[in-house]
Amino acid sequence: MYTNNNNTKSFSELAAHEWLVTNGIGGFASSSIIGANTRRYHGLLTAALHPPADRWVLVAKVEESIVFSRDGAYSISSNQFPGNVHPHGHQFFQFFERKPLPRFKFEADGNHILKTVFMAHGSNTTVVEYQNTGERAFQLRLNPMFVHRDYHGLYREDASHDFWCKRDEGRCAVYAYFGAQPVFWAFSKGEFREERFWFKNLQYAREQERGLDFEEDYCSIGHVTTVLKPGESVFLTFSTDEKMVQQDPEALKRKELDRLESLVQGVANHPFLSDLMVAGDQFLVKRGDDAYTLIAGYPWFTDWGRDTMIAMRGLTIATGKQAISKSILETFLRHVNGGMLPNRFPDQGETPEYNTIDATLWLFVALYEYYQKFHDIEFIERCFGQLTDIMEHHLSGTRFNIKATEEGFLSGGEGLAQLTWMDARIGDYVVTPRHGCPVEIQALWYNALRIYQYFAGTLQQPYERFAAVAERLFQNFPKYFVRQGGGLNDVVTWQKGTFVADPSIRPNQIYAVSLPFSLLSAEQEKAVLQEVKEHLLTDFGLRTRAPEHPDFRPVYNGGPWERDTAYHQGTVWPFLLGEYITAYMKVNNWSEAALKESQNLLNPLKKHFYQHDCAFGISEIFDGKIPRGGKGAVHQAWSVGAVLKTLIDLDIRHKKQKKPVILPFTQISSFFF
Repeated sequence: MYTNNNNTKSFSELAAHEWLVTNGIGGFASSSIIGANTRRYHGLLTAALHPPADRWVLVAKVEESIVFSRDGAYSISSNQFPGNVHPHGHQFFQFFERKPLPRFKFEADGNHILKTVFMAHGSNTTVVEYQNTGERAFQLRLNPMFVHRDYHGLYREDASHDFWCKRDEGRCAVYAYFGAQPVFWAFSKGEFREERFWFKNLQYAREQERGLDFEEDYCSIGHVTTVLKPGESVFLTFSTDEKMVQQDPEALKRKELDRLESLVQGVANHPFLSDLMVAGDQFLVKRGDDAYTLIAGYPWFTDWGRDTMIAMRGLTIATGKQAISKSILETFLRHVNGGMLPNRFPDQGETPEYNTIDATLWLFVALYEYYQKFHDIEFIERCFGQLTDIMEHHLSGTRFNIKATEEGFLSGGEGLAQLTWMDARIGDYVVTPRHGCPVEIQALWYNALRIYQYFAGTLQQPYERFAAVAERLFQNFPKYFVRQGGGLNDVVTWQKGTFVADPSIRPNQIYAVSLPFSLLSAEQEKAVLQEVKEHLLTDFGLRTRAPEHPDFRPVYNGGPWERDTAYHQGTVWPFLLGEYITAYMKVNNWSEAALKESQNLLNPLKKHFYQHDCAFGISEIFDGKIPRGGKGAVHQAWSVGAVLKTLIDLDIRHKKQKKPVILPFTQISSFFF
């Protein structure tokens, strides 16, 4: 619960805390805890018109007032305008909590109101409930604010957008213009009075901080007034589906609460884990009628191949969601092209993009963990032909000059391509191109080769050709990547026949320790872990560059250029903390002391999850020098997935209290753990 003790907190302090609910098809509702929108992505109804993409903001917010006389009212709403906050509803804010739906309490002159917001799962439908929790009746005035725009844009008063309203008993159909996607709006009680005007020049502080346009206009078509007796509620329902506003909102609420309760069956006695599972469910969406995929992050990402393969390890595999895990894997396997997994499905549904070297390799890791969890050999057999095709393409060569070298390494990159997860690019400037042989790509490639060998042996299929490549890679890796004194080179290349290494201290080397099959000796693993701990470990994750490097960027802020050039040049990423903890536990032989230390390492992110930035969310990134408040997307899939996977793995290790056995590859085809 976040409280406003004695109403002492300022508008800016309160508006810095956000909430989010989603609908399972890409749509969402989000704002600050006091109802003041601070981002272009905030709104009560952001609908995914072609799930999970093509997202449009249709309802910005509701202006809410408690009326005490003919000419007087206490507004419990707040907005930022140029040089002014109006009205000052934040002064009546009492608390915000997730129980598990977002609930907001306001008190004005002894009148108590509890607001609850949720979305109907599988539908572009948002429901807002206002309940009188006090001891006396009052009149409530509710004034919805409409916009009509792509969620990346901003909206301005437009004479051609008249927001024509077709009214019925307790319901309206609102059309921004002729032929526009209508918004259906219903209110469970009260009287509607048409009153048209424009809210002009609302300002979004988070957009201003990001160096982007930050002013917007809203359209009001009228308001609803109703009297609420103690204990009574009024519901507003907004939807792109006319049938949804005809349903009982109380029934919709009960259905959503039952759904959320079902997510945490069996873990209710572990509050952090159960709350993470509810938060993680927000990333699971449908692409089409049946196929599942993952949104990479809210509020602005769609589904990305790399992010999905990494995040699903915690969000769906570790949590035991077999059917959803299989569906996600099938979704991406259907789009394999040239031996490559898509990097991104664009917002408007254009052809998938394939500019990634690692998403396809992460597919093998996800499949391996899927098999370890569910022992579904039939699924592995069904997709084994595609896995073979992927391996063949990587050996012979595919897009962006991706191909295996004579040493067994996987090399890639050309021109302006940014193929690894460090993929920031501004126009024709690639911040971290990392062309050649990046260290984490070699770790992933080695794991893909060994996992293929594992599956092939289990299915009694030939694998000798790929095993030979893996063996060459294993033999050559120390020669080119292990630095004298410990730690690993970040990238190696051959320029005019000469070996060149980038010795930068980056977190990518942790994968050589954390992934299932290691390229390093035990002593080399300890040296990598020690270097990462000394230079990169923070309370909230791993830095992307060591602070002593001249290119280290301590702060992530400013406009697009400033932010993108800092994105992987020091900025802290929480999802990497999961890999660090896995490596730490492995190097310390899964000891009781290591288990306790690993649990302690998660405490700052736990506090962040509950008390800072987005409630029930883990941010995408943090500043590199002094990580405090979250930056980037407020709720990132692989951030949540990494913590979920780590918590579950630590719990399993704690129960087993023994190190897993890794058999030699002569026996691996028949080994399960």
